[in-house]
Amino acid sequence: MKEIASFDNFEALDIRIGKVLKVEDAQTKKPTYRITVDFGGEIGGKVSCGAYRNYTKEELAGRQVVGVINLGTKQMGPEKSEFLILGVKNEKGETIHLMPQSEVPISSIIF
Repeated sequence: MKEIASFDNFEALDIRIGKVLKVEDAQTKKPTYRITVDFGGEIGGKVSCGAYRNYTKEELAGRQVVGVINLGTKQMGPEKSEFLILGVKNEKGETIHLMPQSEVPISSIIF
């Protein structure tokens, strides 16, 4: 079992709804996408993720995703991830993104 996090730990995370603006092939060893997401206002950025197995670029473009936007930048080979898209692994270990079933306002805060 993992260490118990305090509610303060959770409150420190800035988790929001964003809209995928652009999906490109990333320059990583493993096949991944470089995804540009708008989280509203001046909030947004790029992330490198392994969603390529379950989504085409066209399926992701325009979709809403759930992201943690205040974790800082992480170097992923030659790519930099500026936020984290939340997801789960399916039975094959492939990435499935958490996405709202209905359109919600961009920048909505998850609580």
